[in-house]
Amino acid sequence: MHIDVDTQKLLEATTLRNAIDYNGSARLDTVISKILGSKPEIKNNLKEVIPKIKEIVEQINSLSIERQRELLLQNYPNYLETKKAVEKNEFQLPPLLNAKDGQVVTRFPPEPNGYPHIGHAKAAIIDEEYAKMYSGKLILRFDDTNPLNEKIEYYDAIKQGLLWLNIAPDIIKNTSDDINLLHYYGRELINKGNAYICLCDQNTIHHLRSKGVPCLCRVQSDKILENSDKIFNGFYHQNEAIIRFKGKMDSHNTAMRDPTLFRIIENTHPLLGDKIILWPTYDFAAPIEDSLDGVTHALRTKEYELRNELYKQILKSLDMRIPEVIEFSRLEFEGLPVSKRKLKPLIEDKMVEGWSDPRLPTLMGLKRRGFTPEAIRRFVLSLGITLSETKPSIEVLEAFNRKIIDSKSKRLLFVNDPVKINIKNVEHKEVEFQNHPSIEMGTRKIYVKNVVFISRQDAEKLKNGMEIRLMELYNIKVLQIDIDKKEGIVEYTDNILKENIPKIQWVSEEDLVKYTILKPNKLFIGDSFNHNSLQVIEGFAESFVTTLSNSSMVQFMRLGFCRIEDNKSAIFTHK
Repeated sequence: MHIDVDTQKLLEATTLRNAIDYNGSARLDTVISKILGSKPEIKNNLKEVIPKIKEIVEQINSLSIERQRELLLQNYPNYLETKKAVEKNEFQLPPLLNAKDGQVVTRFPPEPNGYPHIGHAKAAIIDEEYAKMYSGKLILRFDDTNPLNEKIEYYDAIKQGLLWLNIAPDIIKNTSDDINLLHYYGRELINKGNAYICLCDQNTIHHLRSKGVPCLCRVQSDKILENSDKIFNGFYHQNEAIIRFKGKMDSHNTAMRDPTLFRIIENTHPLLGDKIILWPTYDFAAPIEDSLDGVTHALRTKEYELRNELYKQILKSLDMRIPEVIEFSRLEFEGLPVSKRKLKPLIEDKMVEGWSDPRLPTLMGLKRRGFTPEAIRRFVLSLGITLSETKPSIEVLEAFNRKIIDSKSKRLLFVNDPVKINIKNVEHKEVEFQNHPSIEMGTRKIYVKNVVFISRQDAEKLKNGMEIRLMELYNIKVLQIDIDKKEGIVEYTDNILKENIPKIQWVSEEDLVKYTILKPNKLFIGDSFNHNSLQVIEGFAESFVTTLSNSSMVQFMRLGFCRIEDNKSAIFTHK
């Protein structure tokens, strides 16, 4: 039948949103229910519409979840998160000072000098949540004024990270877009006598700042005013001149001791090429951009707390609007630093696989490990806005994630460091397993003859004459165990459920694959890289695991939740 354009869009948007909510697989009944709720008149033609809904569901379910999110963001961004109403959440952020509904503008200003990590997620989520709370707007603004560190791949990585987190900015821009405007305001500060050109070398500047003494360039700034044209017109080269703010050289706040506002960097910029060599520092660009962009509330991590005086003083000197500035603590876990100073050397020296290594706190690493964007959001909101520098335990994030993935993860068998068990006096058997103990996920069958494998850890606990139960199979009595040879002999006893005998898991010789599980551990111990931060667990898994698609979540019983990497390996997520 013919479907009008509006109905077609409703079907696609609703199905994409539902697919993302259910880990890439839209549920037909839920989609139908939501569509009927949005457009009740469809009930009149339900028999004709349902085949079309089925067709769209099948098409969208055939796509990767990354592609689903990409299509939703491109075509139906309002369905990612509604900004007209705040979703009910068990964690509510405190209200903003001087905030008016419909007028709040926040911004997330990452520098494109690396891949986004859990700290970026915290900032972006808080910025977006406040925009939603007040039906306002969120700006994604790339702070790209240091061409020494920035690359196009980092712009893209940040966008993809936000997409994965289901964050849809209302405006996306670059600070470098406004470079001529920033130069204009730099000239204005100089002309007003609030900034000056400094020709001192770095050692002299550092020495005088530490003593709180002005340099000759500041004292004679009126005499060398003509140098302002030279620095803006490219007369000076790198390290020959900078522009400094006229602050207070005797201030107890060292951030106010004539900080640098512009410096010369003769390096190719990823967007502007070689056209610009005079670049503003973050201290200058951030307040100007915030004021011009209409930002009402600038949320910044606590590391900028001492620089807030400078932020406001720059805008006051230029008679520009001053946003509310709010600080909150950075986010990192114990043994898992987010500092690029620590992470980049690991990648450059190939001590980790790359930015997506599951040991890293990058969004790519967390995603590959099996954490969900929903868990990260709930975790961030549970922390709230605080200046406390205490590092939360990653177990808290794991608890949020466990609640989400538990109902989506099939239960499978896996044995580590396998020991072969020969079973006497037993008939061949086909046993049926539920894929989930409490949720309908179907069943699978495993064929068992007279040989199974158990983990060495379980085998070491067995003694001759001991009776145990092979989970969901039957009871056996231990006749002989040789740990060194990794082999044992047992005999079938019965299939009666007995409360007081140990239950161990197993894998059938007739139904197994060699399987590897990579288990991330603490990346750092103190300040030192942990060379044992990635544990390789070798063993046997039941062959059903090879039928699952990559990125699927499973729970290997008695080991923990894992994310399928390929048909030979998985990555341990958490218990």
